[in-house]
Amino acid sequence: MKYLLSSTIAVLSVVTSYVAAADEVTLIAPGGMRCAVDRIAPEFERKTGHKLTATIGSGGATHQRVVQGDVFDVPIVQPPYQDVIASGHVIASTETPLAKVPMVIVVKRGAPRPDISTPDAVKRLLLGAKFISFPDGAGGRGGAAGVSFDATQKQLGIYDQLQPKIKRIQGVSLMQLVTRGEIDFAVTFSSEVNDPGVEMVGQLPREISTPTGLVGFISTHAKAPEAARALLSYLSSADGAAAYKACGMQPGK
Repeated sequence: MKYLLSSTIAVLSVVTSYVAAADEVTLIAPGGMRCAVDRIAPEFERKTGHKLTATIGSGGATHQRVVQGDVFDVPIVQPPYQDVIASGHVIASTETPLAKVPMVIVVKRGAPRPDISTPDAVKRLLLGAKFISFPDGAGGRGGAAGVSFDATQKQLGIYDQLQPKIKRIQGVSLMQLVTRGEIDFAVTFSSEVNDPGVEMVGQLPREISTPTGLVGFISTHAKAPEAARALLSYLSSADGAAAYKACGMQPGK
């Protein structure tokens, strides 16, 4: 009887310490991380016991929320982020490159797949299209994909020529515009292609479109610092890398 009682107390102690160690950990990240976070969250919670609560928004809005000091345990931002470090709202030494996400051309499933193998081929495609759509990157709070593609248009020297045929969207499903045939094709992050009615033609050439980096930090305001460390470690682990690859992203630096 004494042995059974001691064993019960020991088990209860383990369970109590496990529950006490389980925390809610909060994450803020740009839209390019949505697919990966959806894949990572269940396994992270199962393996650590922590509850993950994620806030996913546009790259610009996410960046501003971190700089202004909104409280999240783990912020993920895109370059340039010198102002994020300078704000004092993240622990600079915890800077952790997680993945890179390329820009891709998306067409309706079954549609002809255009040539995008070279910058000149992309230029011809863009100039020949009737309508193109991509995330709105305007105003500093928009999507990083939009900012990236605006830079591509300027590098190709056709920014002004394309404006009459462009539909910039914010808060509307880009993929639905493709499937409904309202646009010839869409341009966005590979990790944002989530509709069975569309397919990726491929990545834009690196000469005109550098994949966008995603970098994690631990916040100086973290309410659950141990859980934050566990999350950042998991995001940069082999399990995290597998999720990034499954979402069309490139793990690591």
